Amino acid sequence: MHFKPEAVRKATKLMKCLYNAFIGKDCSLAEINPLVVTKEDDVIALDAKLNFDDSGLFRHPDIEALRDESEEDPKERAAAKEGLNYVNLGGDVACMVNGAGLAMATVDIIKYYGGEPANFLDVGGDSTPEKIAAAFEIMLDGNQSKGIFVNIFGGINKCDVIAEGIVKAAGIVAKGGEGMPVPVVVRLEGTNVERGRQILKETPIKNVIMAPTMEGGAQQIVELVEKSKKNA
Repeated sequence: MHFKPEAVRKATKLMKCLYNAFIGKDCSLAEINPLVVTKEDDVIALDAKLNFDDSGLFRHPDIEALRDESEEDPKERAAAKEGLNYVNLGGDVACMVNGAGLAMATVDIIKYYGGEPANFLDVGGDSTPEKIAAAFEIMLDGNQSKGIFVNIFGGINKCDVIAEGIVKAAGIVAKGGEGMPVPVVVRLEGTNVERGRQILKETPIKNVIMAPTMEGGAQQIVELVEKSKKNA
């Protein structure tokens, strides 16, 4: 890094302290930018950025006390309280997926078919009908979402639990269980898939459409959202 000999010891001390802060405070990022060397060979951090691992905050009440919820997206805050991994992406095609990798692929395929993803939402591997219903409430809050793509590959999660959650969500958001206020395309594969499909088939929920494939489901929800926007 081309430090002068007079500054090496000071730079070494700063870097060790930065490393200790990163490890000791469960940081996901500890960035010094800019780092300057003065004419007197002092090494000074002029600015810094720190990100913290949410999962480690229980060890750091001093860090947790600095949290300003007014600076956070209200949907992301509500999702965190429900144990959901949610990131608002600003579009109008919402998606609910299990697993971060599949969630990212789902966002990509919505974009591929010309849609604008409303969110990244990973329901995790321990879903319950209540948790799925909460996810729907968050996605539908504020009328941002004009359609929802449910893309589930059941492993630990079970497709019948997802289906029960969709039915429960319909009862909550429609205040009677008649249907969803926006089109919902559902692609289920994996554990208890036949039972999950049967639950949705036997329950007369309006606006819920089964899709046999991920590609077909993504294309269908984008087309339905575009159609609803033209008819609005």
